[in-house]
Amino acid sequence: MPWPFKSRKRFSTASGQSPQDERVALPAMAGNRRFMQNVPYMLPKDLGEINRLDFQHYVLRATLKGNFLAPLQNPTSILDVGCGSGQWCYEMCAQFPSAQVTGFDLEAGKTENPPHYRFVAGNVLDGLPFPDASFDYVHQRLLVTALPLTAWTVEVKELARVTRPGGWVELVEGGSEIAPAGPSTQRLFELMSQLAAIRGLDTSGVVARSLDDYLYQAGLQAVEKGIIDIPLGQWGGRIGGLMSTNFRTTFTSVRDVFQARFRLPAEEFDHLVAAMQQEWEQHHTIYRFRYAYGQKS
Repeated sequence: MPWPFKSRKRFSTASGQSPQDERVALPAMAGNRRFMQNVPYMLPKDLGEINRLDFQHYVLRATLKGNFLAPLQNPTSILDVGCGSGQWCYEMCAQFPSAQVTGFDLEAGKTENPPHYRFVAGNVLDGLPFPDASFDYVHQRLLVTALPLTAWTVEVKELARVTRPGGWVELVEGGSEIAPAGPSTQRLFELMSQLAAIRGLDTSGVVARSLDDYLYQAGLQAVEKGIIDIPLGQWGGRIGGLMSTNFRTTFTSVRDVFQARFRLPAEEFDHLVAAMQQEWEQHHTIYRFRYAYGQKS
């Protein structure tokens, strides 16, 4: 479709190439999992991933006791960038029935279409296909596995561009902050970090620690930031159990990729995943998310 609002943006990866030109694309299929090609996103795009994203959503909603942190007051237009399964959007439709909620992602997750919801397909690395000042509230969560490290400053400015004066931009991200971490946990996270580095993604938690800086650089004010610590494992009750399932599913989704890339035998991989979960129970491991939100003047 034509680009009617701003010139297309091409963000560079660590290699100096545009993400679309990276020659480290995951296979279209690995085992029985489907992956997007020619984009930096390193996790599958299939029904199994939709289910995992829903698990992750329920964990964050329960921990935050809601779907947002910014001080919203009856927004009429809401945008979720990288909407994943769409579950967050559906719940915002119910919470704000007078608002138009838009989900934006590479492709739709679920096929449901609640009242006042629309899905727009696109790649955020090409910019957002919306006019300036279109939304009262722009939400973006957990895109560290999709956006190259070098893209974040400009991409958050793009979020601010489509936000109306007085509106809010909110970011939530995870990184590498997991502690205490046993040897199996460290090994699997290191392998995931190597896979991310190949694709120009953040490997050291810089993005999560810089969310407030990105908002300030985008010209936002009244910026607030904070941390969200979530238990990993059954020791942490229902939330800990759900979070454990989320991470186990994340790693098993790239099992065949690990085997191909790192020559990691299936038996060794399965042992590492089982040992990792035991470590979480033994050490009462915590995973840390970070958030920041700011207001457009």
